[in-house]
Amino acid sequence: MKFNRILLKLSGEALMGEQQYGIDPDRLATYAGEIKDVVDAGKEVGIVIGGGNIYRGLQGAGEGMDRVQGDYMGMLATVINSMALQGALEKTGLKVKLLSTLTLKPMAEHMSRKIATDYLKEGYVVVIAGGTGNPFFTTDTASALRAVEIEADVIMKGTRVDGIYTADPEKDPNATKYSEITFDEAYEKNLKIMDLTAFTLCKENKLPIYVFDMNTKGNLLKIVNGQHLGTIVK
Repeated sequence: MKFNRILLKLSGEALMGEQQYGIDPDRLATYAGEIKDVVDAGKEVGIVIGGGNIYRGLQGAGEGMDRVQGDYMGMLATVINSMALQGALEKTGLKVKLLSTLTLKPMAEHMSRKIATDYLKEGYVVVIAGGTGNPFFTTDTASALRAVEIEADVIMKGTRVDGIYTADPEKDPNATKYSEITFDEAYEKNLKIMDLTAFTLCKENKLPIYVFDMNTKGNLLKIVNGQHLGTIVK
C-alpha cells in the first residue's frame, strides 16, 4: 500500500534524542533528512509535533497549575518544536510553511484547510503548530483532525518502537507485534495507540494509522513507497 499525502505525527520527546530535555540538534537533522527523502520521492507531507520535551499541560495540572493555562503553555511548546523542525527542513533545501492554530504573526500563518492543502500541492512541507488551539485536547487529536482536514492518506505515527505490540516490548520480552489490526480490535484489546478522541476521529473518517520506528534510517520512505514494516490500524 503506497501513500502519496501523509500526516507525520512526531512526539516532542522524540526530539530529545539522548538528552533529558529540549531539542537534540543531531536528532532534528536526522528527522529532517528522512522527511526530505520522502518529499524528493514526490510525496506530500504535513507534520504535527508534540511539545512534551519542553512542557506538558497535564504535568502542570498535576503540579497544581490551572489546566487551561497549562494546556496553552503546552501549545506554545509545540510552536517552539515546529519552528526548530522548520529550520532544520529548510537547511536541507526543502520549501516549508509553518501554520499555527494560534495567532503568531509574523512567524506563522493561521491554519486553514485551504491554505494547508494549497501549499501541499505546491510542494511545500506544511508544519502545523499549536495543537487544536483549544485546551483539553492532545496533539494526537490535533494530528487526527489535521489529517482529516487535508485529506491525508494516512497518519504516520513515528515512535521509538517498530509497531504495536500485545504489551510494552520494552517491559515484556514475550510481547508480540501486530502487523495489521482493526480499530475495533484495538478498542477491545485496550491498546494505547493514540488517545481515545484521536482514535475515534480516525475510525469515523476511515483514516488509517501507521505506527512505525522513526529512528531507523529509511523506514519512513520505505513505508510510503509500499513496504510494510510497522503496524497499520484500519
